[in-house]
Amino acid sequence: MITLSANLIALLIYTFAAIYFGRQFGRHQSLPVRQLRQVAALALVVHGIGVHGLSLKDGQLAFSLFSISSLIFWVVNAIVLFSSLKKELHNLFLLLFPLSAVSVLGSILGNNPDWQHRLEYTIAAHVIPSILAYSLLTIASLQALLLAYQNRALKNKSLLANSKLLPPLQTMESLLFEFLWVGELLLTLAIVSGFYFQEDIFAQHLVHKTVFTLSAWFIYAILLWGRFQLGWRGTKAIRLALAGFVCLMLAYFGSKLVLEIILNRI
Repeated sequence: MITLSANLIALLIYTFAAIYFGRQFGRHQSLPVRQLRQVAALALVVHGIGVHGLSLKDGQLAFSLFSISSLIFWVVNAIVLFSSLKKELHNLFLLLFPLSAVSVLGSILGNNPDWQHRLEYTIAAHVIPSILAYSLLTIASLQALLLAYQNRALKNKSLLANSKLLPPLQTMESLLFEFLWVGELLLTLAIVSGFYFQEDIFAQHLVHKTVFTLSAWFIYAILLWGRFQLGWRGTKAIRLALAGFVCLMLAYFGSKLVLEIILNRI
């Protein structure tokens, strides 16, 4: 009951925050940084209680497609909140609040015990870097979307007023690549630990996840190399960042969707 109540409260906070701050942005009003952080902190506390109740069962980690999505967005919000104390990242909450609301709603509606996969704590060395990698690369993708919006605003005068409410393009781009570098390192660690903990990572039920994860890794590696060696930026960087993220989401959520819901397997 506590878990359900916490998730419902978190859902309400995220939903109202998305509407309230979205309307402010739509009216070309500067976003109140302090209020954004306060709302995000309150949502994090309540959301954390809900995530804890869904993810820990009888002394074991219990994950499903919907609970892991909720956990990842909790981690993403936490990283953005604390990073925003030093960096201009508070604008990401414009995208994070509605997406977090959807993830919490999914965890409430999809809380089916048959879809939960219980893991021993010994595999945490693989699970933790995987979640952190997904979280940081999710932030990078949201940053890429805001960059795409800014680039489009340069050609569309109707969007220019809102674009001026965001940090300068150079700042946004630097933040994007900071998250990409750290996310790629954590993704590398997750892949290496996956090979260590899984006896056959190319087994039939894992091959889809493995192929798409490695594809994402190579796309991010090419992007980071291009940035370092050739100075890639702008549209090319945005497209590659989003392409890598699509592969990463297909790797985890695509395989979980097929196995848990369509095939009813763990």
